[in-house]
Amino acid sequence: MIRVLLVDDQAVVRAGYRVILEDAGDIEVVGEASNGPSAVVAAAQFAPDVVCMDVRMPGGDGITATREIVAAREGDRPAVLVVTTFNPDEYVFGALEAGASGFILKDCEPEDLVDAVRKLADGKGLVDHAVTHRVITEFAQRRRRTGASDAAEVLTARELEIVLLLARGMSNAEIAQELFVETSTVKSHLGRAMTKIGARDRVQTVVWAYENGIVEDR
Repeated sequence: MIRVLLVDDQAVVRAGYRVILEDAGDIEVVGEASNGPSAVVAAAQFAPDVVCMDVRMPGGDGITATREIVAAREGDRPAVLVVTTFNPDEYVFGALEAGASGFILKDCEPEDLVDAVRKLADGKGLVDHAVTHRVITEFAQRRRRTGASDAAEVLTARELEIVLLLARGMSNAEIAQELFVETSTVKSHLGRAMTKIGARDRVQTVVWAYENGIVEDR
């Protein structure tokens, strides 16, 4: 069972999320919070697998709460899914910088929310497809490090190839088909690559690829 914490200042929104998620059958809403500070406390209390986090809330924003939850967690749990009505890039940048594993817009279909929660619980980062490449490209350009280590010195040729295909939006199965290897081989190479670059999930791996010019330069 996937344990979820709902964070939104509107009770009716939280109630709607609860119905959608618990109707999925494999998701349990273990707690709710109405602002950032209470979300931090609830995350420590309920130990959820995924936190569905609103961005703008009276009494404490979701970006600050995300940063605190990620800093305090052990391992990869909880993963934070930012769910917001706000599409401006700044909110997305803030979520990524704070350590969110993904984001999705509130006007998504119910099944998209369920799918997003399942993906994050499974260790797969998720970014809303409508803004994925534009947001990550701009985000990476803002953070691009001068004098960064040559990516070729960090990863093997095969690892670089897999990260590049991941950054182009391919799933593990699609990458395996492209490279004529088993999906388990892709997962193994990707796991080693993520460990080397210090990425928590697929979203952060894609950001790293853009930061280091892999997508643009290869």
